[in-house]
Amino acid sequence: MDLKLQGKRALVSGSTMGIGFAIAESLAREGTSVIISGRGRERVDAAVKKLRDAGAKGEITGVAADLGTRAGVDSLTRQIPAVDILVNNLGIYEPKPFEQITDEDWLKFYEVNVLSGIRLSRFYLPGMKQRNWGRIVFISSESAVNIPMEMMHYGMTKTAQLAIARGLAETTAGTGVTVNSVLPGPTRSEGVEQFVQAMASAAKTDVAGVEKEFFKTVRPSSLIKRFATPEEVAAMVTFVCSPLSSATNGAALRVDGGVVRSII
Repeated sequence: MDLKLQGKRALVSGSTMGIGFAIAESLAREGTSVIISGRGRERVDAAVKKLRDAGAKGEITGVAADLGTRAGVDSLTRQIPAVDILVNNLGIYEPKPFEQITDEDWLKFYEVNVLSGIRLSRFYLPGMKQRNWGRIVFISSESAVNIPMEMMHYGMTKTAQLAIARGLAETTAGTGVTVNSVLPGPTRSEGVEQFVQAMASAAKTDVAGVEKEFFKTVRPSSLIKRFATPEEVAAMVTFVCSPLSSATNGAALRVDGGVVRSII
């Protein structure tokens, strides 16, 4: 299927690895010019090279900036004055008991996971409206709906993203701009892979055994009974970024493997 993304320009925040990189790669395969972003120049350059070596159809560039800060967003937007597509993927997570989550933890998670997307959207949305075409996608999580007991501060930020995405979508009524959120479920990103391997080593079992136990006890409502791949999440995001998704606006779209049981 031709998603008609040739000639579009996309910025994917937090895209040097994991779901963000998979989204950048998927968009680039469709002919989108993609801007990789990350905090460190070395990792940004490595991700850019990897995409170029893979034969990306669109132009691939990179910007190193800490988008979890106002200064970092200002630095990036000075270099990238306009985009057609903004994917707010940047996010951090950390399992931590509620009693141990400090004020500083709450503020840090909010600034990185929520304010980064707010700041970038506030900058790029007016230009999209002026040109009468654009896509903004917030990468939320099933944790926005099923707040994880082991990291409530993370779940709070994912719920906030749903509210912001829907609110921004309301401001695009009657235009060619859409704002949506995508909710991945447990996904085998680099961080999860390392966590699973460490668990397997500690339990003296294999990765498959840890995965099976995770979906038996931690996410028993999963229908696919496995971790999704970053590429599976990226496929949904790429479609939502395309002109073919023009009737999808203000939606919260799940790629959660059926973890969330409610049908609306």
